[in-house]
Amino acid sequence: MLVAREEYDKCEMSSIKKILLPIDYPNVSLGVIHQSAMLARHFKAQIVMLHVVTELSHRAGVPRPGSGPVEWPMLTEVERAAQHAKDTSLAKELEGLAIQCLLDGGDPAASIVRQAQTEKVDLIMMPSHGFTFEQFLLGSVTAGVFGRAECPLWTGAHIEDLAEPTRPAEPFAIRSVLSAVDLGPRSDKSLLWGARMASEFNARLTVAHVTAGVNIWGPGGWHEDQEWKEALVRDASRRVARLEQDTGIKAEVFIGSGDVPKTLSQAVERTNADLLVTGSYPYGGNLRTHGYGIICAVPIPVLSV
Repeated sequence: MLVAREEYDKCEMSSIKKILLPIDYPNVSLGVIHQSAMLARHFKAQIVMLHVVTELSHRAGVPRPGSGPVEWPMLTEVERAAQHAKDTSLAKELEGLAIQCLLDGGDPAASIVRQAQTEKVDLIMMPSHGFTFEQFLLGSVTAGVFGRAECPLWTGAHIEDLAEPTRPAEPFAIRSVLSAVDLGPRSDKSLLWGARMASEFNARLTVAHVTAGVNIWGPGGWHEDQEWKEALVRDASRRVARLEQDTGIKAEVFIGSGDVPKTLSQAVERTNADLLVTGSYPYGGNLRTHGYGIICAVPIPVLSV
């Protein structure tokens, strides 16, 4: 993989020094906490751990935020949740990291966005789902942050987040990165972030693009127009090659067609990807339209830039 030095300089990842980590309580999703600890240690970044107080967490002993400092042992409670899940590695992973703990109130998505702006964080990391609310409502919190925050958003693997909250997290490593591009004006940013992540962790890089569907209705039902599909794939291949040339990045290429979340999930499986980077956030484009659907479909963390 070759990445031009001047293109590296354009990638905001070089300035990741503060990570906002919203946590649920009393049911703590441990997977994304492990991932944030790994990134914080690698990039020498500070973690701002945030809990937005709800009625459920207040009944579990979390004080409501007031005008003065609130003494609530957030970090201790997180480590206690890990012990309850028989996760013996989290405390060691968090040891020595710069961690600031904050409590806030109000609408969870609005609070996360507000604190991201106030703290001037470079990255938000949160579960795609959680356990304090019903599933549809928690999904709306992450989706709300996805649509409103001004910095990149890392969401934990959706399948993992829907598992039992006390299940011990599997060790997380980045060995293969999939960078999804829609070949719009933000595609270079997605590819640059993907390349930088791959370079930082000595991982394999694959660039993925999903063309429009090629199904047509005819006698007997729906049929795939192979000639149309081949034309779309040839055009996409040329445009991806031009994007690689413009950015100075050389990667393996995956091109599919049809349903975007489903096809990217197939690409994740085919490339054994550990991280999906998309250029879907916060501006428009094909990937933006499918943004939260992609997060829910793929079984790995998604970095939306």
